[in-house]
Amino acid sequence: MLKRFALTLAIVLMNGSAALAAHLAVTTGNVNLRAGPAVSFLVITVVPAGSRLATYGCTADYSWCDVSFGVSRGWMSARYIQVVYNGVPTVITPVIAPRVGLAVVTFNRLYWDTYYRAYPWYRAWPRYYRAVPPYRVAPPPRLTSYDRSVECVDGTCTATRSATGLYGGSATNTRTCSGGECSATREVAGPQGYSASRTRTCSANDLSCNVTRTGPAGNSATRTLTGPAVDNAVSPRRWRR
Repeated sequence: MLKRFALTLAIVLMNGSAALAAHLAVTTGNVNLRAGPAVSFLVITVVPAGSRLATYGCTADYSWCDVSFGVSRGWMSARYIQVVYNGVPTVITPVIAPRVGLAVVTFNRLYWDTYYRAYPWYRAWPRYYRAVPPYRVAPPPRLTSYDRSVECVDGTCTATRSATGLYGGSATNTRTCSGGECSATREVAGPQGYSASRTRTCSANDLSCNVTRTGPAGNSATRTLTGPAVDNAVSPRRWRR
């Protein structure tokens, strides 16, 4: 097997100066030569097992390699490529590739334009590649300030949360619980000066809850709830969330 592989590489050496600049290799099985380093790219041709290749480099993880087969140039899965390492035919791996001098090749628009301009699918580049900036720009924070506090004294706990929005709006929520009864008030002010509020008072003792909402125009509505649903509103589990 080794003699046959060496003979194959010798034949490649006689094929021209272009091959001399590449690393010589042989396919280990029937494998697709693709237009890019992923199975999502179209197949240029199918390369038979034992075929001679010129390998120019691989992706950074050495999973795909840039090769030429005859007049075709493209990308092939490294699992199907053998090179000679320490005199032995060896499949390309992240360990082997640097040791035999395989460089990292960048697949980009320049590569596509250089080798695929003559193909009928040359204009399909946008279908396969979406350019993204190397560093995504984070969106601006939606809040300019946020504060939270909890204070418990003699069995009564009060929690307060407040926040100011990017455009000037603000919200404050205060909740006080003691002896199975809780009251909570939430006030919201918009950046244009409009405000709204909600006040809720619930008791686990008699399973009742009163909710009053006041809108920006000053109109208000009150609703009274009774039954098991109220128990959930003032339960310790809900308090901890």
